Amino acid sequence: MKTLKQLMKDWRYPTSLLCIYGFFSTVKPLEPFLIPYLTGPDKNLTMEQVANQIFPVWTYSYLGVLVPVFLLTDWLRYKPVVVFQCSALFVTTAMLLWVNGVLEMQAMQFMYSVVTACDVAYFSYIYSMVELKHYLKATSYSRTAQLLGYTVGSVLGQVLVSLELLSYKNILVFTLVLTSIGWLTSVLLPMPKTSMFFHQKRRSSGEDEDVHEGSVGAEDADAVIEEGSLTKDVSQSSGQSSSENHLDDVEMNESEKRQKEVEGSSDSNSTKSAKTGGCGDVLLRLWRDFRQCYSSRTLLYWSAWWALSTCGYNQTVNYVQALWEHVEPSNNFTVYNGGVEAISNLFGAAAAYGIGFSSADWSRWGEISLGALSALESGALFAMVFSANIWVCYCGYVIFKSLYMLLITIAMFQVAAGLNMERYALVFGANTFCALVFQTILTSVVVDSRGLGLDIVTQFIIYGAYFGIIAVLFFVRGLYTTCQRSKMEPQQQMPEETHEAENDARIINGSKL
Repeated sequence: MKTLKQLMKDWRYPTSLLCIYGFFSTVKPLEPFLIPYLTGPDKNLTMEQVANQIFPVWTYSYLGVLVPVFLLTDWLRYKPVVVFQCSALFVTTAMLLWVNGVLEMQAMQFMYSVVTACDVAYFSYIYSMVELKHYLKATSYSRTAQLLGYTVGSVLGQVLVSLELLSYKNILVFTLVLTSIGWLTSVLLPMPKTSMFFHQKRRSSGEDEDVHEGSVGAEDADAVIEEGSLTKDVSQSSGQSSSENHLDDVEMNESEKRQKEVEGSSDSNSTKSAKTGGCGDVLLRLWRDFRQCYSSRTLLYWSAWWALSTCGYNQTVNYVQALWEHVEPSNNFTVYNGGVEAISNLFGAAAAYGIGFSSADWSRWGEISLGALSALESGALFAMVFSANIWVCYCGYVIFKSLYMLLITIAMFQVAAGLNMERYALVFGANTFCALVFQTILTSVVVDSRGLGLDIVTQFIIYGAYFGIIAVLFFVRGLYTTCQRSKMEPQQQMPEETHEAENDARIINGSKL
């Protein structure tokens, strides 16, 4: 009994349960074949109904529920929202299985938007349950579990469809069983005692303040620490003299101490007022942190690419099956959507993982890389549209998704470099919200039947041109930044050489005396 209690107190217990939940909730064998299922004899919907009337509901609903779910997640302390997410996923799958009609499928899309909005609870739960020193492993395990679930689901779906082992409806029944296992696991999760804003004071008076602030932070603390060390190494080799660096470090440490004292007092005051003032004080604090985070112009540029590119990526992923169905209808071709999704997930994960070992100066070359690789994304989308070959479409999709995973990882590193962990989740959430705003505008104009209601080929031509515009903007911006840095470097090196010469002269004169 004592051994069991000790095991439940260990950080591995909640992490293992969360990983099990993350795996079973993301194994969705039918997801790569959703378009053939909806347009086939089971649902008998047309492509225009699916693309122009049903799918846009997810975008609008996701935007509408994201902020309320974020606040409820913190107020309810994560676990109830995780359980609710799995319940909503069960309802979504059940609606796909048992209901028919456009209106019913629109309701299904609304439920699925709630599921995706609740992802914030999954990624935030673990940071309220484990200590700061375990953030790296806990983050790696929870993300790997989801990636493994998506990959297994895609491969499993491809095997079941290609070998005709199960029909689409039986695959959905199998998915309900997997979701039920995930729901039982979510119920077993321990209840956190702290959260980011509403439940900060739930700690003993003798606890270290720095540990609490670290645990309040958002996801991927290891990325912040790692990128911070890279930035520090670059700044130390920028050409300043050792004495000037020492003086600057002393001044910066003093100013940081004063700033931390001010922030600490304001945080304690806001925490006290959160008990009496309620949600209004929490929103005020969110707004104050938001303004402070986006006061950096560099952060604004990287966040702008993040929001714009994520908007285009979501649109492409949401409607790519409709393009594949147009190029090669599933009724006369054995589709390999599941295999392509699995390969693209693995390639994207490899690209995101490999970029962590790069020693490139992304603060200098990052914006040019964003422009150049965004141009390749644009080329991949145009190749998918104009080739009229399903295998070229598959290859273009793998290239597109891998490049996006690579670039979004670089953007995360750069954004995280100038932030402390507490504001990390706020900025990432704000960037996601902006991406949804752009996506809502694009969907309402291009896709929705109440807007232009364009066909799928014209849509992807617009998406390719969209990424081309992003490529031009950030490539030009990257060239400008690089030229400015090149002009400033000789000016920074000249005072250093003069200072070294003066030091040498002083040493020589001193030895003569």
